[in-house]
Amino acid sequence: MASNRKKPEELRSHRWYGAQDMRAFGHRSRTLQTGFAREDFTGKPVIAIINTWSDINQCHAHFRQRAEEVKRGVWQAGGFPLEMPAITLSEPFMKPSTMMYRNLLAMETEELLRSYPVDGAVLMGGCDKTTPALIMGATSMNLPAIFMPAGPMLRGNWHGEPLGSGTDTWKYWAELRAGNINENEWREVEEGIARSPGHCMVMGTASTMTSVAEVLGLTLPGAASIPAADSNHSRMASYTGRRIVEMVWEDLKPSDILNAKSFDNAITTVHALSGSTNALIHLIAMAGRANVKLALERFDELSKQTPVLANVRPAGTKYLMEDFYYAGGLKGLLSELRDLLNVDCMTVNGKTLGENLKDAKVYNADVIRPRSNPLAASGGLTVLRGNLAPDGAVIKPTAAEARLMKHTGRAVVFKDYNDMNARIDDDNLDIDETCVLVLQNGGPLGGPGMPEWGQLPIPKKLLEKGVRDMVRISDSRMSGTSYGACVLHVAPESFVGGPLAFVRDGDMIELDVPARKLELKVSDAELAKRRAGWKQPKVVYERGYGALFADRVTQADKGCDFDFLHAGAPTPDPEIH
Repeated sequence: MASNRKKPEELRSHRWYGAQDMRAFGHRSRTLQTGFAREDFTGKPVIAIINTWSDINQCHAHFRQRAEEVKRGVWQAGGFPLEMPAITLSEPFMKPSTMMYRNLLAMETEELLRSYPVDGAVLMGGCDKTTPALIMGATSMNLPAIFMPAGPMLRGNWHGEPLGSGTDTWKYWAELRAGNINENEWREVEEGIARSPGHCMVMGTASTMTSVAEVLGLTLPGAASIPAADSNHSRMASYTGRRIVEMVWEDLKPSDILNAKSFDNAITTVHALSGSTNALIHLIAMAGRANVKLALERFDELSKQTPVLANVRPAGTKYLMEDFYYAGGLKGLLSELRDLLNVDCMTVNGKTLGENLKDAKVYNADVIRPRSNPLAASGGLTVLRGNLAPDGAVIKPTAAEARLMKHTGRAVVFKDYNDMNARIDDDNLDIDETCVLVLQNGGPLGGPGMPEWGQLPIPKKLLEKGVRDMVRISDSRMSGTSYGACVLHVAPESFVGGPLAFVRDGDMIELDVPARKLELKVSDAELAKRRAGWKQPKVVYERGYGALFADRVTQADKGCDFDFLHAGAPTPDPEIH
């Protein structure tokens, strides 16, 4: 790439800094005002460090320091770093859902990069929706960009037992409701489950999506698996800062890296990890920004041929992300999948995926299973269709009880979350363990924002009998840290008149995962009658960003992106006046 290296006067930032006019005078004088010398920025790549640090986002609590380490790398490589804060998407705190604000961060990222004198970007994220949002925005802008994952937190601990964030929250909440642990023990779990900076340390949405970023070629090799508290994470930040400067000179952009083959690699990896169901929505949206059409059928095609190799909770039996890192990390897992991957895909370090896997090894064959001993032969995630989900739904079979993968049961329907919350533990609720729990109005518009309500709680009276899993169906999502026989993302959602809106108490529902089928055992005539009597609910937000979201968001099978962000010609750079 050396022969194609940019010259300083070809840098995008030169349009702001290089002219001899009054506007450029203002740009230079204001930069000097900050205390920088001319030598700091003249003729050097300007690197935006998009930092999603915030006091309310504990997953990114170390990003203040990591941003300084990225800057160190940028300076060392001869660039000019500028830290640019962006909205943080804190999974535990942001309501009604971080999913509602993913598109806002994507828009902010794109517009930050477009409106300022930026030549390249380091994208700092990790908490669930942050990773796809940053990548979506940077892909649409198409400047050289590299992703820097936050890294998983250290494992939790309670009475000598390792705790996994999210996964053990659901587990011990059920045990508390069943009366098997007391309030003091519950508090001890609360105090021991999250004990360092970093995102969830199970194979939830955070680790799934940072792994996706790496296999897509958008991080340095091995970056996604490093625990946040490990000193290797600090060094990775500086390496990332050094590399982005060279990427600018080489003009290596997302459009040079992202294509149909690289997205196939990402889907294959998600299945091998038995990663978060949220990955389907995010990958479809990310692919759309790269002008790659990604249908749910592609997920199912690759699911059938991909073994589950990551024995990491919640699909795995006991291991967490620290164990995964020490066992060889994502590079180790990808080395086991080499023949299923497009190894000629380019990555941000200027090498192909195959070249980056040359020396990859697995050091613990129980954490990262060999192909001869997979956790499951296939089906890390499975796409379902039928008259209840004509545009698709998803389930994670490896995180559910096998007995429920072919099941027909009587529907117990909740019209929304508040209805479910009010009645789920009512002793008079007509339900047993063979029933199918159904939650309506939890989708992109119904939630609003498609919250993580899909792991509906097991009724208390059934928990007390020892029941720990039931078939549950909704148009909402569930946390990647969750588990159970949960059918999610039913599309179209009930709020817009999808068939889920017409399910009634007592209807029989058939789930057949091997056959990829989800059927409501009600005649077409009866469904038509119910549809005729249905009225569209009123949207929750009538002004502000919520109104924009309601007006332009697509359904789950289309990625829940804004329709106008996939349409039309690329947005031009601003004129400098």
